[in-house]
Amino acid sequence: MPRGTIGLMKKLDFIFFDAGGGHRAAANALHQVMVEQKRPFEIRMVNLQELLDSLDVFRKVTGLRLEDVYNLMLKKGWTLGSGQLTAGMHLLIHMFHGPQVRMLEQFWRESRPDMVVSLVPNFNRALGESLKRVLPGAPLVTILTDIADYPPHFWMERQDQHFICGSDRAVEQALALGHPETKVHRVSGMILNPRFYEIEPLRPAERKEARASLGFDPELPVGLVLFGGQGAAVMLEIARSLPDRQLLLICGHNRKLASRLGALPRQAAVFIEGFTKEVPRYMQLADYFIGKPGPGSISEAVAMRLPMIVERNAWTLPQERYNAEWVREQGVGVVLPNFRRIARAVDELLEPAAYARFRAATERLHNRAVFEIPDILESILKDCATPAGPGPAPPSA
Repeated sequence: MPRGTIGLMKKLDFIFFDAGGGHRAAANALHQVMVEQKRPFEIRMVNLQELLDSLDVFRKVTGLRLEDVYNLMLKKGWTLGSGQLTAGMHLLIHMFHGPQVRMLEQFWRESRPDMVVSLVPNFNRALGESLKRVLPGAPLVTILTDIADYPPHFWMERQDQHFICGSDRAVEQALALGHPETKVHRVSGMILNPRFYEIEPLRPAERKEARASLGFDPELPVGLVLFGGQGAAVMLEIARSLPDRQLLLICGHNRKLASRLGALPRQAAVFIEGFTKEVPRYMQLADYFIGKPGPGSISEAVAMRLPMIVERNAWTLPQERYNAEWVREQGVGVVLPNFRRIARAVDELLEPAAYARFRAATERLHNRAVFEIPDILESILKDCATPAGPGPAPPSA
C-alpha cells in the first residue's frame, strides 16, 4: 500500500539534462528512492535538451548540442573564462525565451503533470512561466544540485515557486530574492545515489585484501583522483606530480586520458578505471580524494569520510567556486590555488594530526537529502490540494 498522504496517484515530471552528468544522476537517484518507497507518484523523466532541441542555437552553429559543448569543455579543460561564457549563454537563452515558453506550454497541455520538479539551472524562468499559463495549480519545485546559486538567472528566479536547498547559503539566497520561508526547503546536502548508503562496511582485513587486489600496498595511503564523467587533462599533471603516491585514477568516458595515464612512469602503484558505477566501492578503498569542487563528487567524498584536496582558480566553473569555500568552511579538506602544489598538499593532508582533524570533520556531516526530498514533495502537493486563503504575493520581477 502506498505510504503517501495525498491519496490518488499524482503525475510528476522530473526535468534534467546531460550537461555534466550530475543533473541526470540526481534525477535518477531521487526517482529510484521514490519508487522503492512506493510513493503515490507516477514519475516521468524529461530531458529538457531533447524537448527544446529545435531551439538549440549552439547546435545550429556548431553541429553540437549545448550540453555536448559543455561536456567537451570539461573534458578538454577549456574552462578559463567560463563566467563570460555563462553570461553569453544567458543572453542566448533570453533571446529564445518566448519560443521556449511556447514549446513548454504545448508540452504541459499534452502531459498535464500535477507537479514539475526541475533539477536544471538556467531554464527555470521558462519552466515557471509556461507552467503557470497552462496549469496554474501545478507547483514548480527547483532542486538545486549545486551547493549554492550563481546569480543572476542561474538556479533562482523571482517567480512563484518552491526551492529545495542543500546549504544555508542557498537558503539565504532564496530568501534574499523575496521568496517566502514556506517555499524554501532546507535539506541536509546534495542528492547522492542510494549506493552510497547501501554499501556494506568492510572489515580491516577485507579492505586490505581488496586494496591488494588492485595492486596496492594495503599499508600505504591511496588517493582517489576523480574529475567527473568526462575526466580532465589536469589528471595528468596530478599523476606526474605524485609518482611516489599510490593513486586510483577514474577517467570516466575519456579513454585517451586513461591511455596516457597508463604510460606515465611510476614509482608507486596506480590503478586506472574508466566509467564506472563502483565509485562508492573505490572510495571505500581510498584514504583521500583529489578532484574538482563539483557538488556531487565532494559530497560523495564526505559521505565516504574522505578528506579532500580541491582547486579553486580562474579555471574553476563559476557555479562551483562557492563549493571550494564550503570545503574550507566545513573543514573537510584543503583548497589549492592550483594543482602545482599537490605534492606538498598531500604531505600536509596525510600528516597524522591534520588527517584526523579532516576525517573528524567529514564524520560530523550527515547528508540524507535523497531520503528527505520525497516527504517535501509530497507535502507540497498536499498543501496545493488543500483550499487556502490568499498567500503571500510572488516576488516581484
